[in-house]
Amino acid sequence: MKAVCFGELLLRLTAPGRELLLRSGQLDVYVGGAEGNVAIALACLGDQAVMISSVPDNRLGDAAVRHLRAYGVDVSPVSRAPGRMGLYFVSPASGVRPASITYDREQSSFAAAGDYDWERLLEGADLLHLSGISPALSDSAARAAIAAAKAAMAKGVKVSFDGNYRSQLWAKRNCDPRPILSELVNMATILFGNHRDISLLLGREFSGDGEERRREAALAAFEAFPNLGTIASTARHAVDCDHHRLSARIDTREQEFQTEEVQLTGIVDRIGAGDAFAAGVLHALFNGRDCATAARYGLALACLKHGLPGDSSLFTQADIDAFLSGERDVRR
Repeated sequence: MKAVCFGELLLRLTAPGRELLLRSGQLDVYVGGAEGNVAIALACLGDQAVMISSVPDNRLGDAAVRHLRAYGVDVSPVSRAPGRMGLYFVSPASGVRPASITYDREQSSFAAAGDYDWERLLEGADLLHLSGISPALSDSAARAAIAAAKAAMAKGVKVSFDGNYRSQLWAKRNCDPRPILSELVNMATILFGNHRDISLLLGREFSGDGEERRREAALAAFEAFPNLGTIASTARHAVDCDHHRLSARIDTREQEFQTEEVQLTGIVDRIGAGDAFAAGVLHALFNGRDCATAARYGLALACLKHGLPGDSSLFTQADIDAFLSGERDVRR
């Protein structure tokens, strides 16, 4: 599979341990960004991943590009543009205190850029992966995402879209997200989103309480968006910051499959788990696996990501296979 991922590359600055921000004056730095996370995860799984973005022409932009290149992502289309590097700050979860995120990404190079040669950039691609974060950043980023999806449809390239609703970003945009997100989902064949995302898109409430209610939401989305063929989602139950229960499901127009819950304890970092899930599902579907296998691959990669600091999943197919086989002991 050749997957083209379009979105903003970021630097993530995290308080060490489980401190609040700036209590010790130290921050751990990682490269982040939802679409870049998917690109890295796909490359680690052996797929051809291409990243399209814009970063500033300075050492911060260099570091972000170098990070993706190190894991096999084709970063040659990443352009340099005026502006700054987008940042976000994380206060990690502790006990019953959830993690909190502070964004600092206004007037970034990506948010200001908007001109991309999609005819050239999508050449030979099987998939274009987008998320709802890009249109939440600026008018130009929204236009670029829509132009990318239109070009993909014209070229017969499938589009996957991860809802990734970020209320803080949309609040700064001061606009109704529904028309923009609906236009993008209308061009997608694969949607990563749960009943809450569908409620936002359709303007009516759906419940995630039980498989029947989730199926109801999926069927409503299929009716509203004719191009949509697959909806992939997870269900998370957080007991505390160190103990979550996670399951995955995939709905198509004809069938549904839901995994059993996996108990996750000793969580190191849950940020990026949704991107790992998306990569696992896409890797399976575009390499000829069925929906049940795709759900299991996505869940496996999401679960593994909880044990790894930083935004990115760096696991291989062998790691997925070991997880699904129940292997938990030292591999020698």
